[in-house]
Amino acid sequence: MNLLKALAAISSLTLVSRILAFVRDILIARVFGAGMATDAFFVAFKLPNLLRRMFAEGAFSQAFVPIFGEYKNRRGHDETKLLVDHVTTLLAIILFIVTLIGIIAAPILVYISAPGFVKDADKFALTVQLLRITSPYIFFISLVAVAAGILNTYNKFWVPAFAPILLNICFIGGALFLAPYCDPPIMALGWAVFLAGIVQLAFQVPFLKQIGMLPTWRFNLHDAGVWRVIKQMGPAIFGVSIAQISLIINTIFASFLVAGSVSWLYYADRLMEFPSGVLGAAIASILLPSLSKHHADSNTVEYSKLLDWGLRLTFMLTLPAALALGMIAVPLLATFFQHGAFSANDVLMTRGALVGYSVGLIGMLSVKVLAPGFYARQDIKTPVKIGIITLLFTQVMNLLFIGWIQHAGLALAIGLGSCFNSGTLFYLLRKRGIYTPEPGWGKFLAKLGSALLALGLVLWFGMGSEQHWLTTHGWSRIIHLTWLVVAGVVAYFAVLWALGFRLKDFSKRGAN
Repeated sequence: MNLLKALAAISSLTLVSRILAFVRDILIARVFGAGMATDAFFVAFKLPNLLRRMFAEGAFSQAFVPIFGEYKNRRGHDETKLLVDHVTTLLAIILFIVTLIGIIAAPILVYISAPGFVKDADKFALTVQLLRITSPYIFFISLVAVAAGILNTYNKFWVPAFAPILLNICFIGGALFLAPYCDPPIMALGWAVFLAGIVQLAFQVPFLKQIGMLPTWRFNLHDAGVWRVIKQMGPAIFGVSIAQISLIINTIFASFLVAGSVSWLYYADRLMEFPSGVLGAAIASILLPSLSKHHADSNTVEYSKLLDWGLRLTFMLTLPAALALGMIAVPLLATFFQHGAFSANDVLMTRGALVGYSVGLIGMLSVKVLAPGFYARQDIKTPVKIGIITLLFTQVMNLLFIGWIQHAGLALAIGLGSCFNSGTLFYLLRKRGIYTPEPGWGKFLAKLGSALLALGLVLWFGMGSEQHWLTTHGWSRIIHLTWLVVAGVVAYFAVLWALGFRLKDFSKRGAN
């Protein structure tokens, strides 16, 4: 299996999903703006969406895939299928209980996650109502994560990568067609989330059946494999999801700030998630099965080389994205979101948060490579310890920054915390001899620096004044942004090509 081709396939589907996500967010901004109703929805969606990110893009895969891969490679089809049945059955029971708790205890959960909403009775009540509709998404999307882990291990990466496209289609349909029939209209987004969970799970069922891994109901608390997964999964949720937990805490802080703060952070997060999702989720999905196989084979050399490949690819693609997000934040936000109820002031407020997030983008994506370096070895304790320290470090920065730059300080704290997290993971991988950098990193970074300089110059001279972006409209903005982005991409990769970078140099074979 060619990992670069697999990465390209997953990233392409993720790109489609992110484009649809932008269409979705543009529609939400245009129809609902940034105010009380959107603040309520984003908080209500934050809790189930947190689990989506933790399960579908992190913790469950980190805990389940290494053990599932071990069964697949060593124990044969029947025992592997039995593990799938037992894990899925137990998880479904737990998730059903969690969903009921989410529905019944919605007022308490809203009070905990957004205590600032209490002072506005209507806002609080709307958030509770929305949370009760979106809570079942926790059940469905977690089972989607089980299916994704199974399909990724069988190298069917495109199926889980396609599923988020269905979520965005449901959102778009809700905003366009259902909102006029809901009272208040924002309720349409809650029902879109509910439907999306069902649709994403149903989509993967035929592919599970095709490989003989469609789960059936088998309850057995004595299966040792099940308890290995559960024991790994609990700490892994925290260990690989520090940034997401910080986002929840940030919502608590933001709920005490001026109205719109939660929405500004959300829209900034959506733009930041574009490169994070296209590369981060894809590289984590393809790395873990191969790392697990190399570890099972005691092939430490290939294990280290695979980590090195992942880091170089991450640096090459993430650094220009971070630079661009920071430099052309206003052009991006104005073009995508400054329509209807989303004002120029909303653009400027969101810009501060986006710049803060962009500072830590390289850290956020490096974690997607470095954390699997521990989880493939079934080492949960190390990332968890680092995660606890990172979370505390982030909250200290929240307290320092929030009085200085308000909601933008919350985003900056998450960005710096992610860099601290990835830096510590890297240090311990090196210290323990798990990862040894391949020769040539100095020259590699120097070449990247030259290409980044070229990119920065093109963006700086090509974007013009921020006021221009806030006052122009329609196709003028779209055309300007399009050629600006294209020119930046061409300049960056042209310099890399001139300095000797070739696509074949990043080709990598994975473990089958």
